[in-house]
Amino acid sequence: MAGVVTKGLAGRAAPAARLQDATGEAPWVRYTLIAIAVLFLALFLFIPLASVFYEALRKGVQTYFDSLVEPDAVAAIQLTLLVAAIAVPLNVVFGVAASWAIAKFEFRGKSLLTTLIDLPFSVSPVISGLVYVLLFGAQGWLGPWLEAHDIKIMFAVPGIVLATIFVTFPFVARELIRRAS
Repeated sequence: MAGVVTKGLAGRAAPAARLQDATGEAPWVRYTLIAIAVLFLALFLFIPLASVFYEALRKGVQTYFDSLVEPDAVAAIQLTLLVAAIAVPLNVVFGVAASWAIAKFEFRGKSLLTTLIDLPFSVSPVISGLVYVLLFGAQGWLGPWLEAHDIKIMFAVPGIVLATIFVTFPFVARELIRRAS
């Protein structure tokens, strides 16, 4: 008897269940939200991206490629590669150490270390830049000492590397912590 009941109900869905998905929303709601998301992407991502490419290639592809070999462009590319060559290994070493300590050990200050790792996610880049200026600038806390010892951090490679590591380190550490847990 039980086999007859389950056989009769198997494969049949109620009419209301066919009209709605698992979230309980009607199909028109889903399609409207998808359309809004696509419109948002078009307005805030694709149109500005197309504008950048249009302006870069407005005078022709050859002009674009000629600008890549100008001394300023070459210097910018070299600086980017140098900063990446310094920041990536440092992120790997310190990211592995921090994530291993957080994921595998219980120690005093663990929550403080986790908070410091997450700090760049919660602080505006403008505020981060201001803190760097207040620390390493000519009138900052360490500025006079750095200037007396002829050490340049602000507007030099060390400052760019510090800013890059500050921004990218949490991504490395968080991903490693997530995978180790």
